[in-house]
Amino acid sequence: MAKRYNLERMPPSLLSTPTAAKAAEELRGLIGRLKRRLREQSNVGDFTPSQIAVLVRLEKNGPATASGLARAEAMRPQSMGKIIAALEAEGMIRGEPDSTDGRQTILDLTETSRAWIVEGRAARQDWLSRRIEHYLSPDEQARLLTALALIRKVVDD
Repeated sequence: MAKRYNLERMPPSLLSTPTAAKAAEELRGLIGRLKRRLREQSNVGDFTPSQIAVLVRLEKNGPATASGLARAEAMRPQSMGKIIAALEAEGMIRGEPDSTDGRQTILDLTETSRAWIVEGRAARQDWLSRRIEHYLSPDEQARLLTALALIRKVVDD
């Protein structure tokens, strides 16, 4: 669960400077636009954002139960059941009985979904690489790498 902060109760020393606040606002906006543009570059077909989130979670974290996926995605098990049924019908995930608990089903990606994920990722990477090469000079590309290192410093703990 994401932490929620009451800014009115925060000590003044924890509030952002105007420069930091402006940078945060610009960065959030740009990241949102970049995510939308990247989504446009891959063929998501008729998948919903929730279905894509489940596929990506299974790809990153490995096989899981429906209840584990529901908890991870912060949704009701009934809602997750509908997502799983749709993905199974499309041949994107498959379920097999848990070897340690026959009441549970372990869900995993199919080879079709793994190929779909790899192709989508490659399309997004290719699009972004071509944009960087086309719109930025070699010097600007180097400065972009420096800026990315700074962003990584902010994001990583």
